[in-house]
Amino acid sequence: MDEILGVAYCVARFPSWPEGIFLGFLHCVVEVGTIAMASRILVPLLGGGNEEKAEMIETILFVAAINTLLQTWFGTRLPVVMGPSYTFLVPAVSIAVSKRMSVFEDPHQRFIHSMRAIQGALIAASCFQMSVGFLGFWRIFARCLSPLSVVPLVTLTGLGLSLSIFPTILHCPEIALPALFILVLFQYIAQRMKSRGVNRFAIIVSIVISWAFAEFLSAIGACKETSVEIQMTCFTNRSALITAAPWIRVPRPFKWGSPSFNAGDIFAMVSASLVATVESTGTFIAASRLGKATPIPPSVLGRGVGWLGIGTLLDGFFGTGTGSTASVANAGLLGLTRVGSRRVIQISAGFMLFFSILGKFGAFLASVPFPIVAAIYCILFAFVASAGLGFLQFCNLNSYRSMFILGLSLCIGLSVPQYFNEYLLLPKHGRLHTGSTGFNNTVQVLLSSPATVAVVVAYFLDLILRRGDASARRDSGRHWWEKFRSFNQDTRSEEFYSLPLKLNKIFPSI
Repeated sequence: MDEILGVAYCVARFPSWPEGIFLGFLHCVVEVGTIAMASRILVPLLGGGNEEKAEMIETILFVAAINTLLQTWFGTRLPVVMGPSYTFLVPAVSIAVSKRMSVFEDPHQRFIHSMRAIQGALIAASCFQMSVGFLGFWRIFARCLSPLSVVPLVTLTGLGLSLSIFPTILHCPEIALPALFILVLFQYIAQRMKSRGVNRFAIIVSIVISWAFAEFLSAIGACKETSVEIQMTCFTNRSALITAAPWIRVPRPFKWGSPSFNAGDIFAMVSASLVATVESTGTFIAASRLGKATPIPPSVLGRGVGWLGIGTLLDGFFGTGTGSTASVANAGLLGLTRVGSRRVIQISAGFMLFFSILGKFGAFLASVPFPIVAAIYCILFAFVASAGLGFLQFCNLNSYRSMFILGLSLCIGLSVPQYFNEYLLLPKHGRLHTGSTGFNNTVQVLLSSPATVAVVVAYFLDLILRRGDASARRDSGRHWWEKFRSFNQDTRSEEFYSLPLKLNKIFPSI
């Protein structure tokens, strides 16, 4: 019960080099899809074109590779890929449409000044994350978590993203549904062949076949009657990403100029960093489960959040336009491939560095039609959601207290964000209409995250309802998690989470 069964390679193990290199490339492909979707949403709203979009993809990919290496070396040391967080898009878009940016008639100038403001807000938000992580506040929060409160946190970390991305499949079912069908078919083939390695080729085969089918439909004119937007999104790549991307370009810090700081932007970005921290915590817990590691000690979670803040600081330095978070899709890929090796993730970071510097290759990967990416992500998000549901085995579901906390947190976690997400990227027309745009964006960000809303409800109800009752403690599964609250109480924790001896000497306090 401590470790999930059926995993081929756990966190501290490594497959053969050819297999590890292939799996690292697979993680890179999944991460590029997330980065391309984020830049496609953000860059046009900031006033940028194809060249700015290609440069942002390269920059995010470069910084994501560095953050992934930092997290696997110094942070949680779990097999997680760090990537862009969609939570930061709300304050970023608010900056782009603010009155002080409307004075720039030239779209390129508006893009540059918007990026400077976003950089300043990200730098300030990173200080909040580093303080919460390295000063021990997140460790205190994690010590009060129980399996009962972790269920809505991890489940809605995956399910919330799945609900937001599923409409993309319905926009172009001609190519999205075949990709989804191929992935499900590979699960059946793997079961019939009794081979765990078959699933590792599912995503590549799904992308190749679905993309070729999309090109075929485009060639025979099947998309002529559809709108131009659907044609660009679903069938062929007409965004000129490959043309706009250079062959070689090394991202450099502060390429847009000196960051600018605004109090309202900072408050909204700090709230986004808090949401990214909560969702990253859910992803860390899911990755530890899918990677066959023991539950994360609170001190390791605090360490990981601190290095997450350093990653957001690098985002502000390099101008990625969005902050960092642990990639939910890549955590789901651990479950699909049944390989949770830390070194595979480090190899994927090497691929990300390669594709970020050689822009043409990275742009080619980013040109995969988004409905195909959405179909793949629905499967990967499902693994994360199921990892959260797996913690129910440690709870007493015959208890009315457990049923009340679980049901209420899941219902509120799904319904409240649904109310606010209708205007997620339109801050001026959102649900709140107070005089302070910063306050509007702060509340919008906090209440748009299903995982954040759900864990707040479950966390506090679990603490206050029948507090001190021994039966309540067992109903929540706290007795099972007791031996994992301290780093040295379980010998396996040292194998999975401890820093190497040399690094322990350099960073004794974190």
